[in-house]
Amino acid sequence: MSLQTTLLLIPLLPLAGAIVAGIFRNQVGRAGSHVVTILGVAISFGLSAWVLYQQVSGTLDSVNISVYTWMVADGIRFQVGFLVDHLTTLMMCVVTFVSLMVHIYTIGYMREDPGYQRFFSYIALFTFSMLMLVMSNNFLQLFFGWEAVGLVSYLLIGFWFNKETAIAANLKAFLVNRVGDFGFLLGIAAVLLTFGTLDYAEVFGRANEVVGQTLSVPGGMEWDMLTFICVCLFIGAMGKSAQAPLHVWLPDSMEGPTPISALIHAATMVTAGIFMVARMSPLFEMSDVALSFVMLIGAVTALSMGLIGIVQNDVKRVIAYSTLSQLGYMTVALGVSAYSAAIFHLMTHAFFKALLFLGAGSVIIALHHQQDMRYMGGLRKYMPVTWITAWVGTLALVGFPFFAGFYSKDAIIEAVGASHRWGSGFAYFAVVIGVLITAIYSFRLLYLTFHGPEKFTVDKDCGEHPPPGQLAHDPEESPLVVTVPLVLLAIPSVFIGWLTIEPVLFGGWLNDSIVVLEKNNVLAELGEHFHGATAMAQHAIYTLPFWLMITGLIAATLIYLIRPSVADAIARRLPFLYRLLDHKYYFDELYLKVFARGGVRLGRSLWHRADAGFIDDGIVNGAARLTKWLAALVRRWQTGFLYDYAFAMIIGLIGILAVWVAMVPGL
Repeated sequence: MSLQTTLLLIPLLPLAGAIVAGIFRNQVGRAGSHVVTILGVAISFGLSAWVLYQQVSGTLDSVNISVYTWMVADGIRFQVGFLVDHLTTLMMCVVTFVSLMVHIYTIGYMREDPGYQRFFSYIALFTFSMLMLVMSNNFLQLFFGWEAVGLVSYLLIGFWFNKETAIAANLKAFLVNRVGDFGFLLGIAAVLLTFGTLDYAEVFGRANEVVGQTLSVPGGMEWDMLTFICVCLFIGAMGKSAQAPLHVWLPDSMEGPTPISALIHAATMVTAGIFMVARMSPLFEMSDVALSFVMLIGAVTALSMGLIGIVQNDVKRVIAYSTLSQLGYMTVALGVSAYSAAIFHLMTHAFFKALLFLGAGSVIIALHHQQDMRYMGGLRKYMPVTWITAWVGTLALVGFPFFAGFYSKDAIIEAVGASHRWGSGFAYFAVVIGVLITAIYSFRLLYLTFHGPEKFTVDKDCGEHPPPGQLAHDPEESPLVVTVPLVLLAIPSVFIGWLTIEPVLFGGWLNDSIVVLEKNNVLAELGEHFHGATAMAQHAIYTLPFWLMITGLIAATLIYLIRPSVADAIARRLPFLYRLLDHKYYFDELYLKVFARGGVRLGRSLWHRADAGFIDDGIVNGAARLTKWLAALVRRWQTGFLYDYAFAMIIGLIGILAVWVAMVPGL
């Protein structure tokens, strides 16, 4: 099988599964829908792993293949193609592996849902869309994948379309992402205007040529063209990767089924923005202004979103705000030119965040779809596998030494500390304090869910839809189809960081994909002090982030396990801070009043004054009134008497003769 055929099969197999499970769902049935989609994604993962193996063994170099030319307009080629380098292959393996685990898990989680086949079709289509995005070799295909993941996320967040909250959530996600996508489209248009091509290789190869080129804007100002391009592209990333202030859609996406929460937050959709900026490193490296902008947005997101996670009670929303915070870490790394560290954290985060989301789904299954942690507690004795894997995911998330998250998160913190970019001081403060915050909300989730006293009661007569805190029977461990993916995700959550930090960060694995100017290369500086993954973990006990993580662990243990009343006391003593965090800094209220209701008021005002007032009443009805007035005026001349008409004819004839005499010279 040729390389091009292999690369075509990787995205097309999930697409084929989506088509069969969606269009022919009645013919293949429930079993057929999950078999065909899982088989397609499994083969796609196997082929991705085979490409990775060839690259590791040195038998395959980076390839740039044009598969199909859609059209040529004014010399510009619009085509479908694949750029498969080390960055692409890493993303392909992460996307397909996590997607495969989610597909298998879905068999157990959605087994009683009437939309079973439709859900499998959607998640396979989601996988296809993300693969087309990461494998693209041009901006046109990138934009196709970008919009496709947005469309499928809309369908999945609102999968339970009978729930009003789900419909509101998917509409919110769609609208907020359109804001970011408008900036993204402007950036692509600016690329086409500046370079005259949409091909990555041509654009990146000519980046140096346009340094200093400006864009004239109204008001007589001149903007640096590369800065404009990078900022516009990053605005698109702010929408997809949920960076403040375009973050509001991501927590509400929890209205969708848990498997899609894991897929969106771990391997697709939100990672698209991080991947895109890393891919565009040859452009971003030419603009310090754009990089500082990226870094500060990420720092604000990492710090502020983590704080909100401390006061959330919905088990999935705590993990969602954790995702926002960790995306902030990745964005900060991009801003300090540590692109490899951002991609490394993207990879490790995909495994342990998918693990945490699927673990939360296992708990939700056991508690009859109860998601409020205030009605949980003591589940470790009922669900030992879920409990242990949740601990693994949590230790990876907080950055405990030797776990995957430790290596990637500490690398980002050290890279930010070594940076001299404008604003790096604040960014360093944000990511360091974020370690403490992450530990507090992560262990709070563990303690409220699995430890402490049971906060639920068992009542066999409570009915099909029991009130919060009541169950029809004792919780039970989830079936193997749910727990096996948890175990398989827990393994890389422990080992993947230790195994891959040296080649990915300090071994030049991504050098064929990422461009970093020598003056910005903070990872090279860190590499001089790197003495192996084991030595790095052992040295952690001498670093500030480690002790902040331990402080968060102790604080969470005291507040949420030993003395739970302390949390309520803190909320009472700091009411303003608690309300601020509970209302998520009032972003939703602000957007609702200013943009949603403001837009409605503006529309009504335009309708009343412009449409109804000026057009309907002024132009349309005004023309009718003018015609009526003229008709009434002319009607007075129509007397019906012959002498009046004769007199009018004489007057008209005299007028015509006067004009003729005036126009003919010599008379």
